[in-house]
Amino acid sequence: MIQTGTKGHKEQVVTPAMSAARVGSGLVDVFATPMLVTLVEQTCYESVLPYLDEGQGTVGTLVNISHTSATPIGKRVWCDSELVEVDRRRLVFDVKAYDEAGLIGEGTHERFVVDTEKFMAKISAK
Repeated sequence: MIQTGTKGHKEQVVTPAMSAARVGSGLVDVFATPMLVTLVEQTCYESVLPYLDEGQGTVGTLVNISHTSATPIGKRVWCDSELVEVDRRRLVFDVKAYDEAGLIGEGTHERFVVDTEKFMAKISAK
C-alpha cells in the first residue's frame, strides 16, 4: 500500500548528453531543464515502485518545477521526493533538486497508478 511520507532519492552526474545544447532546450552546455524533469519523474516513480501490485505502474500527469540554478557538466545532481498526497490512484509529490552548490529546483509532481495492460490497450485503440 502506498502511503504519504514515502521518500525517494536519485542522483547522477551531468554528462554532455544531458546538456541544454544537446537536448535542444537551449544553446548552453549546462544541465537541461528537460533532464531535471526526467530526474524528478524517475525519483518519484522509483520511490513508489516497491508498493505497486503486480501489473501496475505509474504515469506522470503534471509537473510544476522551477529550475533556478544552472549546473555545469561533470557535476553531481540529485533529487529528493516526498509523497504528500494519495487520492485513490492519484499521487502528489513534493520535490527538491540539488547540485554540489545547493538547491537548483523545486516543485510538485503528480502521477497516477495504472494497470499497465489496460492502460496500453486503451492507448493502442487510439
